Amino acid sequence: MPNRLAHETSPYLLQHADNPVDWWPWSDGAFAEARERNVPVLLSVGYSSCHWCHVMAHESFEDRATADYLNGHFVSVKVDREERPDVDAVYMEAVQAATGHGGWPMTVFLTPDAEPFYFGTYFPPEPRHGMPSFLQVLQGVHQAWEERRDEVTDVAGKIVRDLAGREISYGDAKVPGEQELAQALLGLTREYDPQRGGFGGAPKFPPSMVIEFLLRHHARTGAEGALQMARDTCERMARGGIYDQLGGGFARYSVDRDWVVPHFEKMLYDNALLCRVYAHLWRATGSELARRVALETADFMVRELRTPEGGFASALDADSDDGTGRHVEGAYYVWTPAQLREVLGEDDAELAARYFGVTEEGTFEEGASVLQLPQRDKVFDAARIDGVRTRLLAARAERPAPGRDDKVVAAWNGLAIAALAETGAYFDRPDLTEAAVAAGDLLVRLHLDDHARIARTSKDGRVGANAGVLEDYADVAEGFLALASVTGEGVWLEFAGLLLDHVLARFTDPESGALYDTAADAERLIRRPQDPTDNAVPSGWSAAAGALLSYAAHTGSAPHRTAAERALGVVKALGPRVPRFIGWGLAVAEAVLDGPREIAVVGPAPDDEATRTLHRTALLGTAPGAVVAVGTPDGDEFPLLAERPLVRNGPAAYVCRNFTCDAPTTDPDRLRAALGG
Repeated sequence: MPNRLAHETSPYLLQHADNPVDWWPWSDGAFAEARERNVPVLLSVGYSSCHWCHVMAHESFEDRATADYLNGHFVSVKVDREERPDVDAVYMEAVQAATGHGGWPMTVFLTPDAEPFYFGTYFPPEPRHGMPSFLQVLQGVHQAWEERRDEVTDVAGKIVRDLAGREISYGDAKVPGEQELAQALLGLTREYDPQRGGFGGAPKFPPSMVIEFLLRHHARTGAEGALQMARDTCERMARGGIYDQLGGGFARYSVDRDWVVPHFEKMLYDNALLCRVYAHLWRATGSELARRVALETADFMVRELRTPEGGFASALDADSDDGTGRHVEGAYYVWTPAQLREVLGEDDAELAARYFGVTEEGTFEEGASVLQLPQRDKVFDAARIDGVRTRLLAARAERPAPGRDDKVVAAWNGLAIAALAETGAYFDRPDLTEAAVAAGDLLVRLHLDDHARIARTSKDGRVGANAGVLEDYADVAEGFLALASVTGEGVWLEFAGLLLDHVLARFTDPESGALYDTAADAERLIRRPQDPTDNAVPSGWSAAAGALLSYAAHTGSAPHRTAAERALGVVKALGPRVPRFIGWGLAVAEAVLDGPREIAVVGPAPDDEATRTLHRTALLGTAPGAVVAVGTPDGDEFPLLAERPLVRNGPAAYVCRNFTCDAPTTDPDRLRAALGG
């Protein structure tokens, strides 16, 4: 019989709806039940494409004996970290402080007042590798709760007091200057892997936000070392197994330093960020590889992640059926030489093995290989390779497909909107821009209420109950601002402004300018989460700074500009010390130092060819954080168009900084030179 999770919208929670565990969603009712029964709370946090979450569910939560013990001695609460990033952040901070590491599934034991006292991640069903079994952990926690209650509550209170004292402090809160950005670049250079690209060792994550900083820094200063790190890292990733060489799109990370073997789940946020990175790399260098990867990644998102409602689903699982009934990580993506021969025949299979690096020994497990492009300097017959790729892709489509997490996360859709809008504009792919507009329409229609408060998620056209957090407001505003620049429709600028008004009013400390991940009127947790550092996505803090800055450039709003600059004080403090983890903040700081530039393109009519040429030239400029408005003279949708007349009755572009403009130009080449394009 289904438990309480059967009525949730989260695919992850729904995966546990038939467990024998009497799960509760995160709710006041769960903690009231724990108080009434005088038992602790088991908090289990994960997400639908998490491999070890599935493993622990199968081993423990589907086990009747384990479930009976849980149901008798605990109130069990299951949380999708992607729906409730605030709950995840608060308790992950406690886990990391107590154990020195973290991960998912996250397993935390709480008092009925939601105060944590014992922590872990995955626990096996029997003792293994020095870890106790999950049942032993449950028994130990129950015994401590019954026999040493005072000690347990003292520990919980100390942890909560320690977390409450971790407010962000960042000195004079000034915008980073040349010195801090140079120190950040030096720090990145020291951590750079010149043989393999990327930063640090295994596991290796795509450094999307850092690459954006490197591209902007090169555009502003001409620093060739910054461009070289960005270009080489992008090439290594694109040629590695982390990139899907048949269907496009990136896996979440590489388990090795060489980008060969990925953790096979594909996340919307990674692909949105990397699509934009490769589009920006092409804009800076003209690289054909960057162009191909940007378009293939955009096409992957539209083909495999788009929902019937026009939004984008969160993820594809790492695991799938291998054809024998086993659920195996990577089964959908890997190949053996025998499988190549079965699809392609002997001659083409031999070519495919050399081209994609498929060996008899294998590069993954059980003799299978992850497809990559290891031979950088060898020339292959392009037409023949295209035929091979098409046949392999068709054969792969016959395999059991990985599961898809269909929930629409507002923040990640904002990132996808920005990427698809720009990629569509750069490469004359209006279908991609139209997909971005459709996703924006869905967010406005379904996720925004009458007061422009945004809901975190939806699924199947049904909006979720969880309030948006800072990254939702910031990333959706970023996506809407990109739509405004690309489409020339000022309504997107208006919607961005409504979202950013909430950032100023509900997420910003009026005294310090610091930002919080949850609104002032959000559900109170044991701590109000606050983190300016990037993880797999830009921090809400940095994303808000960037969107506030762009909105100020569009409108001349001093409060938005001031808020952006105050927020960047944390980048001044952290950028020189930990540049890998505050890349988007560094990228926003580059925009501040460059202006950012405001480009107004005016023309006699929206469909005028010369106007379109100037508009596209403006979008292709590499000046960091530049904003673009296009329309007719004195168009009321964009403040940048005010008092910008035609030149000799024809279209013209005005390049401004802080609303002080150069002489207008009608020449695309001059505009390109003015914008570093």
